[in-house]
Amino acid sequence: STAGFGMIFRHIAHGMPCAVVQFIKGAMQTGERDLIEKHFGDLCQFYTLGEGFTWETQDRARDVAMAEKAWEKAKELIRDERNSLVLLDEINIALRYDYIDIAEVVRFLQEEKPHMTHVVLTGRNAKEDLIEVADL
Repeated sequence: STAGFGMIFRHIAHGMPCAVVQFIKGAMQTGERDLIEKHFGDLCQFYTLGEGFTWETQDRARDVAMAEKAWEKAKELIRDERNSLVLLDEINIALRYDYIDIAEVVRFLQEEKPHMTHVVLTGRNAKEDLIEVADL
């Protein structure tokens, strides 16, 4: 996440529109969200669509629904060619717990992502299918 937010701030510094979707973090206050929303909301859309870490919610059906909602927002932001970068913060956790279909994510990134849009996926233990198609 730290490296991903560094890329977001580099885009902001160059006046390039970008977006963040947080898949896991919930209502807890985060410095990066506070800073971006307060000072850079005109350049960076920020969506926190999770409800907390999975060991806090204990409701798989709700976690899956929230992850799917976050994925739908992510696809919308990635398709918007005005965004030069979209950060999918902690999506790898949602993928690890099979809240989102890895095959759908890989297919979307390969077939629908605009050529010049950068997409950063964070979180530990990325699935092998995702690593195989990653640029970096």
